[in-house]
Amino acid sequence: MKKSSQTILPLIRGLFGLLLVVFLLTLFVAGLVLSQWTQSGTPGTASMQLSQPTAPAAPDPSLISAEGIWQAPDWSRVAEAPNASQIEYGRELVAHTAEYLGPEGKVLRISNGMNCQNCHLEAGTAPLGNNFGAVAATYPKVRNRSGRSEDIPKRINDCFERSLNGRGLETDSKEMQAMVAYMEWLGQDVPKGQKLPGVGIYEVPLLDRAADPVKGKTVYDRQCVSCHGADGLGMKTPSGTAYLYPPLWGPASYNQGAGLFRLSRFAGYVKANMPLGATYKRPLLSDEEAWDLAAYVNSMERPTKDLSGDWPDISKKPMDHPFGPYSDPFSEEQHKYGPFQPILAAKNETK
Repeated sequence: MKKSSQTILPLIRGLFGLLLVVFLLTLFVAGLVLSQWTQSGTPGTASMQLSQPTAPAAPDPSLISAEGIWQAPDWSRVAEAPNASQIEYGRELVAHTAEYLGPEGKVLRISNGMNCQNCHLEAGTAPLGNNFGAVAATYPKVRNRSGRSEDIPKRINDCFERSLNGRGLETDSKEMQAMVAYMEWLGQDVPKGQKLPGVGIYEVPLLDRAADPVKGKTVYDRQCVSCHGADGLGMKTPSGTAYLYPPLWGPASYNQGAGLFRLSRFAGYVKANMPLGATYKRPLLSDEEAWDLAAYVNSMERPTKDLSGDWPDISKKPMDHPFGPYSDPFSEEQHKYGPFQPILAAKNETK
């Protein structure tokens, strides 16, 4: 009997120790569950949350990176320039062209009533707003449209004759010299021959189809009517002598020799700047909407200009110049609305 108790007691002690270990392990597991409950409100949720992949960040809608983008000089420092008053007058002419040079202009009456900044936003200073950032750095230069070297005054007069559907200024006039001075001041920090990011107009990726004026009208009715009107004739200022929102077609709009009559130029302009509130940092139109809108606006009636002297070398005509003859077999219709990839491919084969 004594021998039997000596054998059983160690077994009892071992069993007790095992039960103690199981009890402690149970308490430990219960603590983990309670911790998860406290973190998430539901048992096991914390571990599930940790295993879930992090949602990807929303893509940056900006059309170009802000790094290195051209910015206009600080206007508050214009007084430091030796010709400050001339520069200031040049800016005034760009911002309020109609007041000085419009149909009722107080200096001359040579343009259609639009202001230069109706197309060159914020007096030619807005990034991707058809700005003047590259003018001083790139002119004079040979332009394929004329086939000869052009200086800044010639380029300005092109705008007067085409976008403003009027007459050019005398090269030595006070107004021309002021506008040149203003553009040179804007480009003072751009190295000669360089074109910094953000100058000019955005290049919208090409569609794999022709731009559609019918679809473009839908975009126009939804996005543009409130400013430019259902008739496309724009909205005048309270004085009636200038435009708050310019006419996009009709007798007071740009003629078919203007740069914006090319679909790629118009599409790039509206993509980065329209409708009201859009910027290159936050565009509001899709690429397709921009192309179709351009097709609609440029299908409407507008003033004409004799373009017989343009593009003396027809092989230099851009893909979207809508008037023949051409050095390729594509029609005027395709050169106006696209698709443009076949035209570009044909150009590349002949290089």
